[in-house]
Amino acid sequence: MSRRSERPIELATIRDVTTDGRGIADVPGKTVFVDGALSGETVRFQRLKKRKNFDSAGLIEVVEASPLRVDAPCENFGICGGCSLQHMAPAAQLDLKQSALMEQLSRIGGVEPTEVLSPLASEPLGYRRRARLGARYVDKKGRLLVGFREKHKPYIADMHSCETLVPRLSALIEELSTLIAQLSIVRQVPQIELSLGDNALGIVVRVMEAPSTADVELLREFEARADAIVWLQTGGPDSLQLLTPATDVPELHYCLDEYGLTLRFGTLDFIQVNHAMNQKMIGQALALADPQPDDSVLDLFCGIGNFSLPLAQRAGRVVGVELDPRMVARAKANAELNGLSTAEFFAADLSKADEDPDWWGDGFDLVVIDPPRSGAQEVLAKVAAADARKIVYVSCHPGSLARDAGILCNEYGYTLKAAGAMDMFPQTTHVEAMALFEKSI
Repeated sequence: MSRRSERPIELATIRDVTTDGRGIADVPGKTVFVDGALSGETVRFQRLKKRKNFDSAGLIEVVEASPLRVDAPCENFGICGGCSLQHMAPAAQLDLKQSALMEQLSRIGGVEPTEVLSPLASEPLGYRRRARLGARYVDKKGRLLVGFREKHKPYIADMHSCETLVPRLSALIEELSTLIAQLSIVRQVPQIELSLGDNALGIVVRVMEAPSTADVELLREFEARADAIVWLQTGGPDSLQLLTPATDVPELHYCLDEYGLTLRFGTLDFIQVNHAMNQKMIGQALALADPQPDDSVLDLFCGIGNFSLPLAQRAGRVVGVELDPRMVARAKANAELNGLSTAEFFAADLSKADEDPDWWGDGFDLVVIDPPRSGAQEVLAKVAAADARKIVYVSCHPGSLARDAGILCNEYGYTLKAAGAMDMFPQTTHVEAMALFEKSI
């Protein structure tokens, strides 16, 4: 008999939910976090891991359910690690993410917004147009698994579809599993990346060994059947090569219809995976920044120009700065494609901001920041030196946003005028946010 089976089944009431979707059990003596339990529920649970200050537990039974509990729409929920909140109504997910943002702004940054923005949200399912899927042949199952990792485990989940992917990408999971299982290099294909543009589907197959002639033929048959563009990747981004060389391969692109813009992107370039939310996010950012025709705008971590180009339609000058020279080249090409001569782009390591970079000029009226999860701490002194009247900060991690908000407000004289969550990844615990800072007078 295993130790786990010897552990008692306990009964408790859940008094709250953590930002990562675990219920906090109201148990005497020690806090217990119960995976999958909701606030107000009475549940039976079993402790799985014991720690000094808290224990982790698995949910055995919901005795009295919360009105916020819903049936998970995906058969993989609880196994796949991609989603943690499918058992919670979408409106409750939004409330949880908004609360998490406000709590971290207060606790980490010591700041509170003057205005709390209504959280941005779109469709809760079928929204992902990008995905990086793992692949692995599992002898015990006798099949090739394609999908996301299991929850809290390094294994590939045994899945046949994904409810958060757009339907066209979800349908490819089973087909890719069947395809790769037929290849001679079946054990040498660890990863597949899917990218759906408005005009085409791109698929990158990571290979650790060159495919055979027969493998290439199978892949080309799949490429035609899926109406896709397939690349093979043997190493880093520079190793990408078309499966079927051609001179007229279309570049993937997405459109920002409200602005009449088309942005081309490479299959490994960073883009927002949720197209509907991206458009709402851009709209809110422009409304908060309110660029004027004579304004000079700095867009840091600009990528391929997702914010820069809509800003350039309204401002007198926009300078986009990004680390990856390939992304900078893409942004320049997108500006030219859309006839925006007021947008300039430069490559720079913003974690090591130069004292007087070429792109600085005479400073900026507005600054937009869209940093990685680590935030923008290293560049805040340079941002503050611009003396911009407004800073719009787009965040994919509320903790780093809260830290940077504290710095901007407490060290550089800005006021946090507004902040709110954005549900870029419904059904997950991932929290994105937007904040507006204004220079204190």
